[in-house]
Amino acid sequence: MAKGKPGQGEQPIIVIRKKKGHAHGHHGGSWKVALADFMTAMMAFFLLLWLLETATPKELQAIAGYFQAPASRHVLGPGGADAAAIELKAPMEENPQMVTDQSSPLDSAGILGDTPDNMDEESRREEAALAEVERQQLEALEEQLRDEVNNTASALNVLKDQIRMELTELGLSIQIIDKERRNMFDEGSAILKPYSEDALYALAPIINKVPNSISIVGHTDAKPYSAGSRYTNWELSTDRANSARRALLEGLYPEQKVVAVQGMAAIAPLVPEKPLDPSNRRIAIIVLKKAVEEAMRKVDPTVGQHLLPSKPRVMSELEIEQAIERERANAPRSK
Repeated sequence: MAKGKPGQGEQPIIVIRKKKGHAHGHHGGSWKVALADFMTAMMAFFLLLWLLETATPKELQAIAGYFQAPASRHVLGPGGADAAAIELKAPMEENPQMVTDQSSPLDSAGILGDTPDNMDEESRREEAALAEVERQQLEALEEQLRDEVNNTASALNVLKDQIRMELTELGLSIQIIDKERRNMFDEGSAILKPYSEDALYALAPIINKVPNSISIVGHTDAKPYSAGSRYTNWELSTDRANSARRALLEGLYPEQKVVAVQGMAAIAPLVPEKPLDPSNRRIAIIVLKKAVEEAMRKVDPTVGQHLLPSKPRVMSELEIEQAIERERANAPRSK
C-alpha cells in the first residue's frame, strides 16, 4: 500500500485492469460450422455413389424418369407419395423409349459399366423380341387356317362351324368340337369318322409350317359309363386324343413334334352349365409356345433314381482269389 506525505492521509490504491484482445477475433467459430457442412455433404455424396452402385437398371430408370418429369401425374402418387420409388412403373410409362431402345443415362455415361443386372436386362429384351416373332408366326398360322377353313374345296370346310381357334398363354389352340348330329366319333367310340379323319389330314401340313410342337387333348361330356365299368371317360378321352395323333401322323405330321397326348375326361367342359352339351366333346390341338414346350420337356434326371436297382460291384482279382481260398477252406474234406 503506498504511503502519502507526512501530514497527509493515505491515498487509495487504484487497480486498472486491461482487457487483452485475441488475434483474428472477428472469425469466431464459424469455420467449425463450415467444416461440419462440408463433411455432411461429403457423406451424402459417398452415400449417393453407393446407392447408385447397388441400384438395379429398373430403379435407375425410375430415378431418371423422376428428374426428367418431376411434376408428372404418373410420378407423384396420392398424398404426395412417390410412385416411382414405390412401384418403379411410372417413369417407364412416362418414358417408354427408355425400356425399348435406350439405356439409363448413368449407364450410357459409363459410370456404372456392364453389371450382371444389365446383362440380364439384355437377355430379357432378347427373349421379348423372340416372343414377339413367335406371336406373329402364330397369328399368321391362325390366319392361314381360317382361310383354309373358309375354302370350300378343303376338307376343313366340312367342319367350318365346329372349329374354334384362339391365341392363349400356351399357344395357338385349335379345337374341333362336336355338334348335334355331326360328331367326330360315334358315342363311346374312339374311331374317327371319315370326315373327321380327312380334316385332320388337311390340318397336318398347315400346322407343320411353324417350328412349334403340339399337344393333343381329348375331352368328353359328363355322361358316365355304366356302374362298375372299368372303361371310363378318362380312357375314352385319351383314346380319342391318340386317334387324332395317328391321323395327324398319317397326314405326314412329324412324330417328334408331338409333345403330349392326354385325356381330360369331362373336367374342363366348354359349356359348364350344360355338362351333357355336345360341344363339351372335342379334340384340342395346341401349337405350343417354345417356352411352354421346353417346360413340358424338362425332366429332373434324379427323380426315381432310388427305385432303380443298384449296379453290381465289380470285384478285383485279389478279392476273387480271397473268395476262392475261403471256399476251399470251408469245403468239406473227403474221408
